[in-house]
Amino acid sequence: MRAIVVREFGGPDVMRVEERPTPKPGPGEVLVRVHAAGVNPVDGYIRSGTYARKPALPYVPGTDGAGEVETVGADVTGFKHGDRVYIAGDNLTLGAGTYAEYTICAPTQLHRLPPRVTYGQGASLGVPYATAYRSLFYRANARPGDTVLVHGATGGVGIAAVQIGKMHGMRVLATGGSERGIEVVRENGADMIFNHREDGYLQAISAATGGQGVDIILEMAAHLNLDKDLGLLARNGRVVVVGNRGRVEIDARQAMARDAAILGMTLFNVTPAELTAIHAAIGAGLACGALHPVVGREMPLGEAPRAHEAVLESGALGKIVLVV
Repeated sequence: MRAIVVREFGGPDVMRVEERPTPKPGPGEVLVRVHAAGVNPVDGYIRSGTYARKPALPYVPGTDGAGEVETVGADVTGFKHGDRVYIAGDNLTLGAGTYAEYTICAPTQLHRLPPRVTYGQGASLGVPYATAYRSLFYRANARPGDTVLVHGATGGVGIAAVQIGKMHGMRVLATGGSERGIEVVRENGADMIFNHREDGYLQAISAATGGQGVDIILEMAAHLNLDKDLGLLARNGRVVVVGNRGRVEIDARQAMARDAAILGMTLFNVTPAELTAIHAAIGAGLACGALHPVVGREMPLGEAPRAHEAVLESGALGKIVLVV
């Protein structure tokens, strides 16, 4: 089988296509024929060797994907050959990621993919939708009727947060930096969208709340926006830091005056019970049509190095996936 293999940590060029034996599932394992693999910023952080968690070398990158069940090992129930599934979960300790034609999974990593959802969309679910859901409900304690600002809503996590917020009865405000990105966010249900490249957009957000502020901010670029976010919060407001690429200076008095909270979030801290509940909710949203991932770009497996560069560039629009 063809697979992307990392034999040393470093830049995107350390990823190379290799021929490897097709794995065989052992007891309690499932072999999946991967049709699409999701590309996430964290994939690049892991590949670089700078992330806190490092898989043993060599390894195949990728935690998100979608495809069909090929074969199941002994003791596996609930899945059979030909089942459409999406993959969500870290299997890198085994070196068996999704950037490959086949991958070995535990049954807990597999979730049903409705027929109307493409494999590319399925590969867009794992990290982005679980991150958005955990940020809203497990970190920010979001409730129907809350006003939520998705600060940087045009990427995979941002669009997921907009859809999930609307599905749960929230008023969703959002920002984007391009005309096309703003259009896509609007199409996915945001109540109001603001261009964060325009002067005065912060004042416009505040005015949209009647000066009361927003209850929750999901922040995709805290190194740029965290200090600004604190001035947009309502009393008891919460900022969830989903993405950050550097140090930032804030005026803590803004948080003090509002009894506000700054909450960190990483999906690697999720518990198995939380993950089960999160994917049950995602599955329900897919089944009823409320959740519909946006694939911004599809690239061949061999272009994984370029995909790792693109996922960190500004102006993200939906999800980048590798077609396997």
